Amino acid sequence: MFQSRVVASILKRNKAILNGLTSNLKGTSSSRVFVSSSSANNTVARSSFYGFRSLPKGHHVPSFRNMSTVASVGSEKEGLKLLVTAGPRAQKMVGIWLFGSAAWVFTMVVLGGVTRLTRSGLSMTDWKFTGTLPPLSDEEWQQEFEKYKQSPEYKRVNKGMSIEDFKFIYWMEYAHRMWGRALGVMFALPFSYFLRKGYITLRLGLGLSALFALGAGQGLIGWWMVKSGLEEPASEYVQPRVSPYRLAAHLTSAFVIYSGLFWTALSVVMPEPPAESLAWVQGAAKVKRLAIPVGLIVGITAVSGAFVAGNDAGRAYNTFPKMGDAWIPDNIFELKPLIRNFFENTSTVQLDHRILATTTLISICALWWSTRKLDIHPAIRSLVGSTFGMAALQVTLGVSTLLSYVPVSLGTAHQAGALTLLTLMLLLNHTVRRPSMSLLKTLPQVAKTA
Repeated sequence: MFQSRVVASILKRNKAILNGLTSNLKGTSSSRVFVSSSSANNTVARSSFYGFRSLPKGHHVPSFRNMSTVASVGSEKEGLKLLVTAGPRAQKMVGIWLFGSAAWVFTMVVLGGVTRLTRSGLSMTDWKFTGTLPPLSDEEWQQEFEKYKQSPEYKRVNKGMSIEDFKFIYWMEYAHRMWGRALGVMFALPFSYFLRKGYITLRLGLGLSALFALGAGQGLIGWWMVKSGLEEPASEYVQPRVSPYRLAAHLTSAFVIYSGLFWTALSVVMPEPPAESLAWVQGAAKVKRLAIPVGLIVGITAVSGAFVAGNDAGRAYNTFPKMGDAWIPDNIFELKPLIRNFFENTSTVQLDHRILATTTLISICALWWSTRKLDIHPAIRSLVGSTFGMAALQVTLGVSTLLSYVPVSLGTAHQAGALTLLTLMLLLNHTVRRPSMSLLKTLPQVAKTA
């Protein structure tokens, strides 16, 4: 994946510049270090904070002459404020940990999609915060199966299910729950270590504590969601399923945790955006004005997908581009009050998701088109192109999933695609940030050529 290559490049290429930066901080008593040798300047410049290798041949990056303003991190308004101040090794360790945590959340979202699509989420009818051992004997399996037989899902959907089929859905839900608990341990232990070593600043520590609390709350939100599916439906003709509102809350919370971890990891390993000239900074600012609203549209579209899942709307109107024989179904406003239709009416929910997905694709296409002739960093241009390609792939996956009546494989790929597209938008918005004043003062008007 494109973002994986960027991350790997960042971790490798940051080391040289940060080593130089650390030695400067240790070797001077003032807050500003000047590099007098032009060859030294080029050496530092080519190390680059950003890890991007896509500069045209013949270009060079100007030196970061005033980058030592970080010697007084947090005390100078114009200085670069690092989130990890214990040197390049600590920065690399914290960055790997945060990227690993974000990747773990990504797999949690995908596993949750598989659990939902295989109708495994209601197989466990109780919940404990610390978790329990799975059934280990035939007697224990029979006890769990008897509990499930009392649920509305067994009575109305899975009546007559064999215990072997029950074991499959039970293991799916059990794996999802325990994978989340393992994530909590994997996050908490390194977090405690880094705090004890003094690697993490107060600002970073507070942000990560908030994400950890939200992650702990995910278990409660998940059970709150599952509990709604264990209640008897209002009508005997309605299949039991979880509340679409609670499912949307659960998925949105996971997206927020993932976004927070990924953004923070980027900020740790890439404290400055790619900015080799003032012209490129100005170009990035123009991209940012478009990237922020497009990113919001991507996020809203992803959340609307949760309501599609919660209402099982993907199994209705399995035609495209029309919905059945009409462009717009007649019953989109049949529920009262009107607002309920946008969250509970299968027809309206699917129509909304189609409109939002189309809007997302058009918006990203417009973003790509508007940046074609801008003077911007090559890495930003590559990111915009990759985002456009991913948006097209995601729409293709969505249509294929719909026409195929939501098979597990395509449904899972579509959910993973939504998070991948969100990842690219986060990376793009992070890359077009405004550089610090200390860096801006050192930049030439345009990128120099040899």
